[in-house]
Amino acid sequence: MCVNAPCLTYSSGLAALHAAYVLLNPRRVSIGDGYHGTHGVLEIHQRLGGTQILPLDCSASNLQAGDVIHLETPLNPTGELFNIKMYAEKAHSRGAVLLVDATFGPPGLQDPFVWGADIVMHSGTKYIGGHSDMLCGILATHRQAWLTELKTDREFLGAVMGNMEGWLGVRSIRTLDLRVKRQSKNASKLVDWLSTCKRTESEDEEAKLVKAVVYRIQHASQQLEDMHWLKEQMPNGFGPVFAIWMKDESMARRLPSLLSLFHHATSLGGVEGLVEWRSMSDATVDPRVVRVSVGVEDWEDLKEDFINGFQGLINQGHASPVS
Repeated sequence: MCVNAPCLTYSSGLAALHAAYVLLNPRRVSIGDGYHGTHGVLEIHQRLGGTQILPLDCSASNLQAGDVIHLETPLNPTGELFNIKMYAEKAHSRGAVLLVDATFGPPGLQDPFVWGADIVMHSGTKYIGGHSDMLCGILATHRQAWLTELKTDREFLGAVMGNMEGWLGVRSIRTLDLRVKRQSKNASKLVDWLSTCKRTESEDEEAKLVKAVVYRIQHASQQLEDMHWLKEQMPNGFGPVFAIWMKDESMARRLPSLLSLFHHATSLGGVEGLVEWRSMSDATVDPRVVRVSVGVEDWEDLKEDFINGFQGLINQGHASPVS
């Protein structure tokens, strides 16, 4: 398959993640921010087996053989990247395992195995599925013994993907490379436009509009100090997800309803543009954050949609009028 390693499919991304931790059964997991569902799975393993949670930036000396570094890259909901090679070296120096959640960096954009990942997880519901109509999880590894045990475990965990989802998945991977590269390119163009508007001293109407409502932008393409490794890790684009921080919570909550092309939804990865006021689903995220998952539409149309939405906020009195 396109994940560049033998793999197994599951009924959902969280089912795949749970299966990975049943297999690895680590005493310690080093993990940072990211998808709240992942932390929910680890809370179950804490309750059942006393798994200790360590911060992602903990010292290598805190890790022992069999422990796990759980690296989500690109990160939900910001689309920012972590250096896989660096964390692989850290894990392997202690006999630990590097598990990479590459959901936001699907095949065609990122191959974690090149940089030292031991096991890679995808929520295929997102970009691999790509049409917002299926649930799927994927685990991939080059370790045959792990793969054999995962396959046996899957029978008893009851997490086998359905026939219909399997058929939809086959349909989806035929266009995966085309979709994700277009989505990533669109995202970078939108981020560049928004960022340029934020820092310009021009009196351009678009720039004034963006400055009136947008506080900051987060995306891998904005990690300028990391470009020496970032371009190697993701040579075909920096990912289709980014975060817009609005000036206040009210703007973030109201913006999705003022957009026409972007749909307000908690899932993502489809060919259509999707946005979410993220704290609606994850209370740990700053309430000013709007997560953007860019589709395959013409990026200029998506830009115009944002302009109309920002203007709508001003018209509703949530920001000072642009003069």
